[in-house]
Amino acid sequence: LYIERRMKPLNLYLEETDEEMARKILDDWGLALKQLMGVNIFPGDLLFKNFGVNDQGKVVFYDYDEICYLSECNFRRIPPPRSSLDLFRDEPWYSVNPNDIFPEEFITFISTDPKIRKMLMELHPDLFDISSWQNAQESLAAGRQADVFPYPQKLRFSRKLQSSELSGQLLAAAAV
Repeated sequence: LYIERRMKPLNLYLEETDEEMARKILDDWGLALKQLMGVNIFPGDLLFKNFGVNDQGKVVFYDYDEICYLSECNFRRIPPPRSSLDLFRDEPWYSVNPNDIFPEEFITFISTDPKIRKMLMELHPDLFDISSWQNAQESLAAGRQADVFPYPQKLRFSRKLQSSELSGQLLAAAAV
């Protein structure tokens, strides 16, 4: 509860901000999700109301009531309808088990605003693709850690040093 009071809910923040800041915040929302994926956490409910923006402008997940291990989730594609009538039924035409998750549906429930949806699809289309989630599960099962950075691209190192360059620089630095 304390954390929630210290932040502005993401859904309210997006209603009150300009398009440029919305893009930055939505990018950070996607990065926050990818950070959770990288440590085997699925938030359960991706709605913006379950995320907040802190006073440094960072998006933080704070609603833990539906949290689960990413490795326990069953990411599936929605099967094609058997007929056009299936699309208008109250209930799905396919079976749904408790751990079944359909990433292609995320965009539908996250926001009704077409501008927000467009930005999300431009910034993080992988979050709405089943293969990204399944690849994250496979990486976790293999013991590989995902590279997800909590800071913007412009603040990262711009190039990788070859080991020969690195050792030369280390030797030069040690000689000083």
